[in-house]
Amino acid sequence: MSSDSAYDFVVVGAGPAGATGALAAALLGRRVALIERCPEIGGAGINTGTLPSKTLRETALALSGLKARQLYGVDLSLRREATIQDFMYHERKVTATERSRIMNQLRQVGVTVVHGNARFEDPHTLAVAGGSGGTVRIRGERFLLATGSSPVRPPEFDFNDPRVHDSNEILELPSLPRSLAVVGAGVVGAEYACTFRALGTEVHLVDGRESLLSFLDAEVSVALAAAMESNGIQFHWKERVHACELPSSGPVTLRFESGRSLTVEGLLVAAGRSSNSEDLNLPAAGITPGKRGLIPINEFSRTVVPHIYAAGDVVGPPALASTSAAQARVAVFHALDSQLAAPLSPLLPSGIYTIPEASMLGDTEEILKARGEDYVVGRAPYQRNARGAILGDHSGFLKLLFRRSDLKLLGAHVMGDQATEIIHIALMTMLAGEGAAMLERACFNFPTLGGLYTLATYDAMLRRRGVPSLVE
Repeated sequence: MSSDSAYDFVVVGAGPAGATGALAAALLGRRVALIERCPEIGGAGINTGTLPSKTLRETALALSGLKARQLYGVDLSLRREATIQDFMYHERKVTATERSRIMNQLRQVGVTVVHGNARFEDPHTLAVAGGSGGTVRIRGERFLLATGSSPVRPPEFDFNDPRVHDSNEILELPSLPRSLAVVGAGVVGAEYACTFRALGTEVHLVDGRESLLSFLDAEVSVALAAAMESNGIQFHWKERVHACELPSSGPVTLRFESGRSLTVEGLLVAAGRSSNSEDLNLPAAGITPGKRGLIPINEFSRTVVPHIYAAGDVVGPPALASTSAAQARVAVFHALDSQLAAPLSPLLPSGIYTIPEASMLGDTEEILKARGEDYVVGRAPYQRNARGAILGDHSGFLKLLFRRSDLKLLGAHVMGDQATEIIHIALMTMLAGEGAAMLERACFNFPTLGGLYTLATYDAMLRRRGVPSLVE
């Protein structure tokens, strides 16, 4: 059985990028179809990745008593027999609510949602198979490809074994392992390592590199690794897994190329992600995917085929829910000749939900040095801020990088409680092309972490004059 439908704008994939793109196109008055292969909309961002993992993180922090131990010396440790599902009640509510919210928005603006696997037959036609109506052919004037990504599964690991997991199904664990090895110290691996440690699991973080999240400002990278170690995470740097031994029962043993080994109850492999583009039959549309199936785009999220755009994980880094949605908006506005059309902003904040959080925007100190930029640093420790002291955050800090000549803000880096929130003050400052002058004039509520910006700005101004720092 087949039928044909025509739309002004067709979106493939209903994750953060796809749902945002479909909504934007419909708001501009176009007839829009949104195709999703899974029964539920939301993609990894809502269903298996971003939202579930961050909700579990907050639940772990609340129920483990981690903050209470730091503030009051009170141990509210979790019961050892607790399972993942014991902590997922709030996650299920949050996820269901978010899916419902997005679906209601799409309905309100008249987006047609079609479930099934989409495959190009020609540059303007998709065959959508697997839905309740058999195969449906959908023609579109313009397209947005937002099919997301899936965890890479290296062949040396047997993911059919119940002790071995990837990041998509780690939250389906029937019980909390007493010990867990996380292979891969990227963002996903580091975040899950922190969450499981907060849940009371002994955590080993294994990586072939020698530093944590090297894209961060080096000062933040070092401080974050130290904070994670103080929380009990054990790092195994410059170690590569040579073999994974899985007896019929009992623990898992990892053999490293160095000759060392590690035995744990559970294993999470966080080896990166691969684009979900293989089933799209991109050559039929005139597109040749790159490494790991990534779809090349320009600054407007446009592919080599003028009427086809792509956004989100399917195009590669930064592959965040926030940046994916931003790419989708850029694509839609450019495709539909809206007055809002503009390239993707180069100012994209990164949020890392480790414990403690870390966030960054703009240049790192290492980049400025390599560029030969004359700059000045302003720092503000959380413990020198009243709200930071209330929170009991002893390791957090804000680091601002200003151009020395005019104190324009070039970069901002935060580690600590609510780092992913307070980075937005720097974002708005930098979007306005401002720096110390704006931050010095700003009046922040007291006591709030916003006051860190005042302290860091004053610190930079004093350093620029050669006056002793406020924070040393």
